[in-house]
Amino acid sequence: MDKVVHFEVPYDDLERAKKFYIEAFGWKINTIPEMNYNIVHTTDVDEKQIPKEKGAINGGMYKRDKESSKTPVLVINVKDIDESLKKAEKFGAKIFRKKMEVGGMGLYAQIKDSEGNIIGVWQDLGHHH
Repeated sequence: MDKVVHFEVPYDDLERAKKFYIEAFGWKINTIPEMNYNIVHTTDVDEKQIPKEKGAINGGMYKRDKESSKTPVLVINVKDIDESLKKAEKFGAKIFRKKMEVGGMGLYAQIKDSEGNIIGVWQDLGHHH
């Protein structure tokens, strides 16, 4: 089974969105301007950025634009992104955002599932099975 390991929340106004999630839920949000991304912690992590609590996941926030999902995205960790994308397409998905490498950490793509939802697909680099 491929697990949900990350989520992404789009925003229109970063400061307003940060204030909301920090105040309402106590999340920690670190802005990384050079990546145009915000790391969201809903749970504490170890030095490898792995959540300490079993089953808990962290995520990110990005500015909503024409190229991105209008609604939150679940990100699923897979062993082989090419194989998973092929399988998803076979069962009715469309590629929404082509596969790209993210900071030497992994490969990422987004699909539109059978219901029109945008879902992220992630493969860790250096963990081929």
